[in-house]
Amino acid sequence: MSKKAYLIKGNTCGPRIRLGHALQKPPITQEELANRINFMGYEDMTKLIISRIEKNQRHVCDAELLIFSQALGVSMEWLCGIGEDLEK
Repeated sequence: MSKKAYLIKGNTCGPRIRLGHALQKPPITQEELANRINFMGYEDMTKLIISRIEKNQRHVCDAELLIFSQALGVSMEWLCGIGEDLEK
């Protein structure tokens, strides 16, 4: 019998990551978000990874969630769908 690695399929932060970069002033693309994250010192983030996360085709670990929250200027809770507030 196979054992599932995750309790749920996909992740809850994908739609919020998409919304987060769309709400930037001015809005930024997936590629610009990846570049912003790379500039922060996390060199392995790509547009493809962000696309797969937004489409719920790839899980996000807690460290990545923190990086996304810092790059977008939002809280980790907001990325997980808790609250409507964009302030940290």
